[in-house]
Parts: sequence; structure tokens; C-alpha cells
Amino acid sequence: MRTRYKNKSKIFDITITVLSAMLSVGVMLYGVNHFGLHEAWPELVLNVFYIACLVMIWMYFFKRLNSQRFNYWCSVCIGFTVLLRDILFPPPLANFPIHLACLTLSVLLLLMLTFFYARREWKSYSKRNLWMIFIVDMLIAALYNYTIYLYPISEYTDYMLTEIWIRPTITYGLVACFVSDGEAKETV
Repeated sequence: MRTRYKNKSKIFDITITVLSAMLSVGVMLYGVNHFGLHEAWPELVLNVFYIACLVMIWMYFFKRLNSQRFNYWCSVCIGFTVLLRDILFPPPLANFPIHLACLTLSVLLLLMLTFFYARREWKSYSKRNLWMIFIVDMLIAALYNYTIYLYPISEYTDYMLTEIWIRPTITYGLVACFVSDGEAKETV
């Protein structure tokens, strides 16, 4: 099979990203099985979007999906997870200022993703803007991690700490694919 990238470091980077996200999704599916659908149904819905993103990253990596479709659908899936997990059904946080900061950053991330896939010339989107999507997602995850780790809610907390880092991992994969794609086009 032909891959989109020839540089071994880029191949390794994207492969490790996808494998770690798959491992995290597997842990969350185990958590849904362990706690039951009544307790963990939101995680199952989020995992559907995460799995769709992972499949699209692999399809993009093996040249089964073009850049425009990958850009659009991966951004939409990540946007739905931001909307569902962070805005409509945020995890309960003990610290209200951190909850408000997470909500504000989530709205910013959703706006950045909307701007990213809604641009008429999305290929001109700069590397700095792509990395900002990842950085904002990392900040949201770090704030959630900090609060949930300091104020554990239940035995479900360990699974929440795993789930929080899935989306930044997938966002990193999205950014790595586009930054790598942009570098490949610049050298040609």
C-alpha cells in the first residue's frame, strides 16, 4: 500500500498518534461496558466520533481520502465532540472559574474549527493557526485533568481522565496530517 508520506518521522508520528488514540478509545469502551450504558452513554456517543476521526486519519494516510474531505469531515467530527462534551454536557467540575474557562476555550475551539473548514481557500490556513487548534484543545484537557484529578467524583474519574486526552490526541493527528501535507506541497 502506498502512503501519503515518505518521511519516516512523519509516518511514525501519525502512527503513534493513531495507536494511542485507539488504545484510549478501547479503554473508554471497556469503561462503558464496566459502568453500563445508563452511566456512560455519553462516552459511547463520543467514541463513535473519535472512531470516525481515526478511520479518516488512516484513510487519509493511505490516500483513500482526499485533503478536502478529510479536512471537512474530521473538523466536523471534532466539532461535534467539542459541542457535546464541553458545551452541552460538560463534566461536573468543583471549581466554577475553571469550568467557565473550559467553556470559554471550548467555544473558541469550536469557532476555530468552524473557521478552519468553512474557509473558501482552506489550504492557505497557516501552520500557526493549525497548531493553535491543538494548543487550545490541550489547554481544555489540562484544565479538566487538573480539576478532576484534584476533586475526584467517583470511580468513574479514572476513565474520565483517559477520555479527556483522546480528543487532543486526535487533534494532534489532524494537525500533523495537514502540517505534513503542507510541507510536502511546499517541497514539490
